[in-house]
Amino acid sequence: MLYKNPTAPLPARVEDLLERMTRSEKIAQLTQTFVYDDIREPVKSNIRKQGLGSRILALSNLAGNVTERIAEVEDLNELQRVAVEESRLGIPLLHGRDVIHGHRTVFPIPLAMAASWDPALVEEAFAISAREAASAGVHWTFAPMLDIGRDPRWGRIIEGFGEDPYLAARMASVAVRGIQGPKSEEGGPPFAPDRLLACAKHYIGYGAAEGGRDYNTAEISDNTLRNVYLPPFKAAVEAGVGSVMSAFHDLNGEPASGSRYLLTDLLRGELGFQGFVVSDWGSVYELTAHRVAADRREAALLAFDAGVDMDMCSDCFGDHLAELVESGAIPESKLDDAVRRVLTAKFRLGLFEMPYTDPQRGPQVQFTDEHRAVAQRLAARSLVLLKNNGILPLAKDAHRIALIGPLAEQRRALLGSWVNDGLIGETQTLLEAFQAACPQAEILSGGGPLTDEMLMAAARADVVILAVGESNARNGEANCVASLDLPAGQDALIEAVHGLGKPMVLLVLAGRPINLPRAVALADALLYAWHPGSLGAAAIAEVLFGETVPSGKLPVSFPRAEGQIPIHYNHKSTGRSTTQYHDLPSTPLFPFGFGLSYTTFSYRNLGVSPSEIQSGKCVTVSVTVTNTGTCAGEEVAQCYVHDCVASVTRPERELKGFVRVRLEPGESQRVEFVLGPDELSFYGRDGRWRLEPGLFKVGVGGDCRAELAVGFRVLAPA
Repeated sequence: MLYKNPTAPLPARVEDLLERMTRSEKIAQLTQTFVYDDIREPVKSNIRKQGLGSRILALSNLAGNVTERIAEVEDLNELQRVAVEESRLGIPLLHGRDVIHGHRTVFPIPLAMAASWDPALVEEAFAISAREAASAGVHWTFAPMLDIGRDPRWGRIIEGFGEDPYLAARMASVAVRGIQGPKSEEGGPPFAPDRLLACAKHYIGYGAAEGGRDYNTAEISDNTLRNVYLPPFKAAVEAGVGSVMSAFHDLNGEPASGSRYLLTDLLRGELGFQGFVVSDWGSVYELTAHRVAADRREAALLAFDAGVDMDMCSDCFGDHLAELVESGAIPESKLDDAVRRVLTAKFRLGLFEMPYTDPQRGPQVQFTDEHRAVAQRLAARSLVLLKNNGILPLAKDAHRIALIGPLAEQRRALLGSWVNDGLIGETQTLLEAFQAACPQAEILSGGGPLTDEMLMAAARADVVILAVGESNARNGEANCVASLDLPAGQDALIEAVHGLGKPMVLLVLAGRPINLPRAVALADALLYAWHPGSLGAAAIAEVLFGETVPSGKLPVSFPRAEGQIPIHYNHKSTGRSTTQYHDLPSTPLFPFGFGLSYTTFSYRNLGVSPSEIQSGKCVTVSVTVTNTGTCAGEEVAQCYVHDCVASVTRPERELKGFVRVRLEPGESQRVEFVLGPDELSFYGRDGRWRLEPGLFKVGVGGDCRAELAVGFRVLAPA
């Protein structure tokens, strides 16, 4: 059998297998199901009869809100053995798992990864996640999440890379490479054994849900869809992502999982996506809830015709595709195309040659010293210093340090949501990390959640570190909030500690921007730590005590209040400038790209060469960055472009480049950004990528307010 010959060309193996399959065996490859004890034997029986496309390693669509260690190697090998050795054709299963920001080694949440502005380190983190998950028998991860998030009330903002399409696209590319490895051409060599199949989700516009309410309707103009929400998915496709997940929600009158425009015309036709599309959990059946399908049969027809290849956990395909093909509603050739894409992924993963996982591999690979070191380094780089009146870094010879607050002794809260395989007991508390980092100091704790005990500890201390924010249970899927205020009682605690007159460092752990105007006013320093992962506590300690100089930058604007939402730096110009509130400034509390250091940096001598370019050519923007402070540090120099006149309205400014630069005190370095067609073009009215001639301005600086500016002109084609 040619399909079993590992030396045969991959396309030939796929075609050989496809020709041998019955219709029921083909449809089974387009089905994904979950398994629990009560249905295990019926699932195994079905696999023997016709095979199965994929098993999802979760028990509900809300798996991100619990810790479900169900990905046990022996269990996975058992069902795989049924598929490989007891079914007619021996087609292996594809095991899918939500490995969102780490497997056993938990990295910072993706929003925090974006705050590192360090694509190389983020790629390494995703590669480690893939390595660990592969050692546990996982083949496919439903990551990266590429939804642009402009509304922090939305709980799933934690899973994405923030509000900016350029930053998110950069992170999308490295996430896909980290998970899958370097891009290879269709039909090229298989993935390495320590890589997974990636899945770009949730395609598309899911982050624009009205009111920040999960699963809700979104209305996005085609201009905004293509210029803001599409770039991360485009980058993922260009990086070779093997699968895409269609979203739950209704976009512009069409549920995303039933939209031929989105899944076929745009994704496959325009972006050139070659992999397969999987629905989100139950979203094929939910077409009936959207009332665009009368029943499950119509839902299956609508989703399959739109471009969904695999049905996640609704069984609509399994129940109805055979009849739809038999009746002629779905051409047999289209069924074959979908199956071909799924089989290609299985061959590229090497599952026909290596279907089983060695149970001894996981303990050798997971949570190693090397992996923990990367997790700690990424966590430290993701921390964003938002205020510092000079109190930080803390001196290690401080006599008494009070570490108090509702999150000071928590473990699970440091990990965030979508932590299915991390071991909570392996996560240090902040208190344990501080005791290890500063053994000569007396670390005072509150002894529990009682405010009075915390205040007693604070009253005895020389300096107070107050750990506040959100637990892991307050964000993530289906965990949206109407108010961005700190949870009940925390503002009062901040007020009370401030009233003691002690120097106070506010440490905020959260999965989204939080309302902080009053807290900022009262604190001497404020460090935003997000949910920093397994090694987050140690990373926080090393930054607060100055072993590492903070360099994180915000990947999302921080509003002053919910009334400003949506707020994002790349807003468009308006006809009049009186777009102000009577009761609140229109500016954010902290802008996109903002983050302080223990040192300071200056920008000067901004230049552009040449000052005029032909359409299709590049300009080089250069600037001198100088460390004007007293300690070494890293700065993220950011480059923003302003298109002065265009055929459609354009943002005031757009991020189009960033560079991390490390400088000693007094040291200067010339930093360059290359701007070409990709950075200067946009989608126009006709839905085409356009580079229009005219004047452009460039701003460079340490955040989106970059005031140092220079101009250049793009000439019309000769």
